[in-house]
Amino acid sequence: MANVIILDHPLIKHKVAIMRNKTTGTKEFKEVAKEIAMLMCYEATRNLSVEDVEVETPITTTTCQMLSGRKLAIVPILRAGLGMVDGMLALIPSAKTGHIGLYRDEETLEPVEYYCKMPSDISERDVFVVDPMLATGGSACDAIKLIKARGAKNIKFMCLIAAPEGIKKLTETHPDVDIYCAALDSHLNENGYIVPGLGDAGDRIFGTK
Repeated sequence: MANVIILDHPLIKHKVAIMRNKTTGTKEFKEVAKEIAMLMCYEATRNLSVEDVEVETPITTTTCQMLSGRKLAIVPILRAGLGMVDGMLALIPSAKTGHIGLYRDEETLEPVEYYCKMPSDISERDVFVVDPMLATGGSACDAIKLIKARGAKNIKFMCLIAAPEGIKKLTETHPDVDIYCAALDSHLNENGYIVPGLGDAGDRIFGTK
């Protein structure tokens, strides 16, 4: 069964509070989303494998540990997921980036795919799927299904805010995918928005309505 990891670090809690505030402007909202993604990336990459390498310091030669060559990929769900990519790339700059475009049908609340572009060797990479909000879970489940269809096996999902409904759907649909989130909220309202949430993450990141 998938692990659900709620990252309750004080810095993350502080920055989530800033994002929730309706008076937080686009510039600050975008910067804080990037910062939270960076802090989450630190935790989500904790189990990456390392290997011994010989390094010559200014004093002597010593054995250090570096990443053992695992290939990584970051796949944002468009468009809001783009707000998390730069923060992750700041820590893992060699990671490749794919893109999945999904939008939510306002009538059915179901995701509709309109774009999917992955690194050609996605099947060889550890994949981090990112989207600020895990609401109904439909978009996340469909995105992961598309990535698995291209051969990827080691996938993690990262979000800023999750609803219990989305956690339930994602863990049931993809029990092999670990979930990392900065906050687990109360529920979804009748319009499918997370409560208390932070509004529409895409609109707040990109300054649209």
